[in-house]
Amino acid sequence: MEDQFETLESAHDFMALLAETVAEAKQELESDVQRESASNVSRRLDALRIALYSLDKLDLHVNRSRRILNDLRTLRRLLFEERGRTSATQSVAAQHASHPIRLPPDSLGDDTQSGATLQKSLAA
Repeated sequence: MEDQFETLESAHDFMALLAETVAEAKQELESDVQRESASNVSRRLDALRIALYSLDKLDLHVNRSRRILNDLRTLRRLLFEERGRTSATQSVAAQHASHPIRLPPDSLGDDTQSGATLQKSLAA
């Protein structure tokens, strides 16, 4: 039980199990409400309807929590992949830093040269 929420995946799995349990309980309560609506015991029917309303709210919150956990898992994956790509990009940039960029001689002295031409020169 201590390891239940150690990871986002385990918390997501727990919420999925809780959602299934809530759905089963809702089905049972709905059938109880149908059965009790034929009787004249309004107090019991009111209690069943309140319980069904509470389960509806719980179902809503559980599903929202599952979506939030799923979003967090997706964001974590994106961040870790981005970190991996960032370190790879930094190593490529470090390799390029060791090789100086050579500009064509006319690109430095010509003030009329467009920015696009200068960028092409830098990319070469």
